[in-house]
Amino acid sequence: MRRSYVALAAILALLTGCKQAVATAGWEAEPYVTLQNAEWTKNAVLYQINTRQFTPEGTFAAAQKQLPRLKALGVDILWIMPIHPIGAKNRKGSLGSPYSVKDYYGVNPEFGTLDDFKAFIKAAHDQDMKVIIDWVANHTAWDHPLANEHPEYYEKDWKGDFRPTPWQDWSDIIDLDWTKTGVRQHVGEAMEYWVREADIDGFRADVAGFVPVDFWNKLRARLDKIKPVFMLAEWKTPEMHRSAFDASYAWDWHNSARDIAQGKANATAFYGFWGEQESTWPAEAMRMPYIENHDSNAWEGTQYENFGAGLETMIALSFASDGIPLIHNGQEACNKKRLAFFEKDAIDWTQSEGCNLGALYSRLIAFKRANRALSNGKWGGRMQKVENDAPQQIFSFVRQKAGNKVIGIFNLSGKAVTFQLTSGLASGRYRDWDGGQKIQVETNKPMTLGSWEYRLFAASPQ
Repeated sequence: MRRSYVALAAILALLTGCKQAVATAGWEAEPYVTLQNAEWTKNAVLYQINTRQFTPEGTFAAAQKQLPRLKALGVDILWIMPIHPIGAKNRKGSLGSPYSVKDYYGVNPEFGTLDDFKAFIKAAHDQDMKVIIDWVANHTAWDHPLANEHPEYYEKDWKGDFRPTPWQDWSDIIDLDWTKTGVRQHVGEAMEYWVREADIDGFRADVAGFVPVDFWNKLRARLDKIKPVFMLAEWKTPEMHRSAFDASYAWDWHNSARDIAQGKANATAFYGFWGEQESTWPAEAMRMPYIENHDSNAWEGTQYENFGAGLETMIALSFASDGIPLIHNGQEACNKKRLAFFEKDAIDWTQSEGCNLGALYSRLIAFKRANRALSNGKWGGRMQKVENDAPQQIFSFVRQKAGNKVIGIFNLSGKAVTFQLTSGLASGRYRDWDGGQKIQVETNKPMTLGSWEYRLFAASPQ
């Protein structure tokens, strides 16, 4: 009798399980991100090169001589600003904007030849660095051959004339019409050409969101058939990461960091960025929390104008944060000037004498690589807020992955602060990142950080 009851119960359980399975069918979660990040992006650090300003000569050949120094600094991916010929019609300044592209298949003679560029790529690869190039898909120069050969490929204004991007001060370019299949084919095949012909490793896509995302999705699939690539979007929406881009801009991070450094906001200004990051962005998305790039340097101000006494602290935070860090064209040499955008204005590398930013970058890169929690995207640990009793000044967090745990404590103010960590999340025994001394982090134990002082600690399983 008991065995019959047990058998009946088993049958009922089986039937109930089957019923539940049928009821939940179709509601299973699906992976949001479908692309595969290349393994070499795991701990990658980006370095942006403005060829025109990077060396006194302003050429690929001269930049190639700097590759050993960049390798020693620790960077992995070199982002080269547009390499193409620049339009003459409606040009800005005497040399024009590199983002006014006259020929997607050509090389700007100002920088050298195609063979010079290929030699640069090969030299970078020989030193185990990757190279991506800036790509301007949304628009071309007024005198791009397509404007004459296929005027139907361009958007028009109310008079039927070519038009620059609406509501922008970009008078030196005209917008392509992305509803036209011919535009997609021309731009896509040109991008494939550079991967095949020059062996580049990917692209930084200028104003990526101005181009339909379905084009980027299809392009990424085609490029990956040639070789694994890395794609950086100048944009800030999660769908870019689904099938097309490994990384995207963290504009809100940059803006918050600048406002805090200038006293216009306090440490809690970062909460909006990190709250959105954790709640709405896939873990695979590599955001780029930059201090400076070509736009900010030219139009906002130098790293010193924007960050002042908080510069080194914000640099350290950009490396410890969840994201892929960027070093801009001469930052490591303590570049103190705004680089002209439409003229030749070479970096003064003598500024590096007595400058400690290069050493700071090297140490931060080494610390990043030594701790799995600080890896990029899916390989690293999410930022987790550590509560403290001085949140307007102290920004504290933990990142952890596979037993590796990193804690960051940053005084984002110009005054010394005594505070306590009130969350047990950070409790434990660590080693200081700068010197290796052991330290016990405890809840509700007073700590003091000086003006713009920060501490990084790391712990791994025994």
